[in-house]
Amino acid sequence: MKENSIGNLMDHFSEWQKEQGKADSTIKTYVGVLEKFKLWLDKSNKEFDQISKNDVQQYMDYLEAQKKNAGTIEKYLAAISVFSRFIGKSEIILDIQCKEKSKENEVPESLKKHEEKLLLTEVKSDQNLRNIAIVYTLLYTGIRISELCALNVSDVKIDKDQKILLIKDKRGKIERFIPLSQEASTHLKNYIDSLDMIEDALFVSNVNKRISTRAVQYMLQKYDVHPHKLRHTFCQKLIDKGIDIHTVAKLAGHKDVNVTKRYANNLEANLEFAIDKAFS
Repeated sequence: MKENSIGNLMDHFSEWQKEQGKADSTIKTYVGVLEKFKLWLDKSNKEFDQISKNDVQQYMDYLEAQKKNAGTIEKYLAAISVFSRFIGKSEIILDIQCKEKSKENEVPESLKKHEEKLLLTEVKSDQNLRNIAIVYTLLYTGIRISELCALNVSDVKIDKDQKILLIKDKRGKIERFIPLSQEASTHLKNYIDSLDMIEDALFVSNVNKRISTRAVQYMLQKYDVHPHKLRHTFCQKLIDKGIDIHTVAKLAGHKDVNVTKRYANNLEANLEFAIDKAFS
């Protein structure tokens, strides 16, 4: 795309933002981010007005490799998100993974013990093996909803020697593995055994296609719970049981351990116990 065409596109974007009531400083910030994104695209001979989801993900990975902090990366993604709506390609920012912003004094909301018990009781009472397996997988492995939807049947390893879930990146390379509890493995096996025919995708929709993140969110609305809350519950339970921060970060796939540290903010330090444990 020619430079003058790019200039016109950015002018139209700025005008659109003004019509949306955005402040001049916000528009200037967005345009600055988009100009940097364009320069990065130019190096790969990619057209600015034809950006794809893969381009956005690679740019987020590039920013992280450049040691940009989580707040900066979040700002860049926000600008690209707004621009994607402007060009009618909102789908390119769905499920983009990037460095999570650490909110040092904010403990993520998780399920209380009685809420967790009620959720599991309700989902099991509906007797839908797929939904039961989804809830147990999210709650007992802490994986992201995008990771859940990307799972293949072959990523579930359940036999007499091992019970693990493999989490892979977009290139199919194993990123981490998560040991499965007895309950989680039981419900996953029950679901897999119930399938009439084994597809690549582990969780499928009612029309036998890989389930979408929106479909999972919609299903969970019935139980008045958000997938993020199940992930937070997984991390919080580990921290509450005394599992060290680095182990929890590894299981959750946190790239920044400061994200994991938030779950420990509501724990009161037991100084006497610490001394007794270390020196007794």
